[in-house]
Amino acid sequence: MLDMITAWLPLVLGMLATGLLAGLLAGLLGVGGGIVIVPVFYFILQAMGIDPDVAIRVATATSLMVIVPTSISSVRAHHGRGNVDWALIRRWWLFMVTGVVAGSTVSLYADGSLIGGVFGVIALLVAANILLRPRAKPVASGLPRLPGQGLMAGSIGFFSVMIGIGGGTMGVPMLTACNYPSHRAVGTAAFFGLLIALPGAIAMLLATTPEGAPAGMLGAVNLAGFLAIVPLTVFMAPVGASLGARLDALMLKRVFAVFLCISGLRMLMQALGG
Repeated sequence: MLDMITAWLPLVLGMLATGLLAGLLAGLLGVGGGIVIVPVFYFILQAMGIDPDVAIRVATATSLMVIVPTSISSVRAHHGRGNVDWALIRRWWLFMVTGVVAGSTVSLYADGSLIGGVFGVIALLVAANILLRPRAKPVASGLPRLPGQGLMAGSIGFFSVMIGIGGGTMGVPMLTACNYPSHRAVGTAAFFGLLIALPGAIAMLLATTPEGAPAGMLGAVNLAGFLAIVPLTVFMAPVGASLGARLDALMLKRVFAVFLCISGLRMLMQALGG
């Protein structure tokens, strides 16, 4: 019993800290908790002796499971402030869910190094966007026509579910680049996270448990990590949303971008065999 507690205590403590940070950032920056959960869980699992190929699958699957309740909490908070664009969601949901189905299929059969590499590239792109375009002007005066919007929604769904992140990581910069109000982009992207994570999490729960995965698995999802993270992400997401409505988060975003650069580079190097 003591050996079991000793083995799992670092994981549980790490997940509790991850939950605090992920929930806060999900509400504050609209980046989706998965962009924090995936790299942290990925490196913790490797520190426990889990193979990197298995670690990335477990990390992304568990992240999707966590994003479901986090998104619900975040959507409720943003809806109360009138920051969820339901008209846009009605136009985008089918395109996004189609991308989610395709991305889930790819993630179930792709090599783990591909998933890690895609995560690394997206993390670096998000970091570059934060650091190089903090107050840049939009690249377009408004959203494109419906086919272009469908492509945006589908790509957000495809890549987000594949690497276990919420809709805000890609959705917010895409919307704001089209001259979309930032607070409304954050609130609307919170619902994107639910559209992405719910079907993605179901697929991962039904998937075969990877050989060599840690204890406490259901499908590809680690229930111990899920149960440790969820209460804190649900609690912190509304706190982040409240802070985000009142504060200029530019400095916090820059610190977060540095975290993304470090995590993204490490994951990309591992994916490339470095």
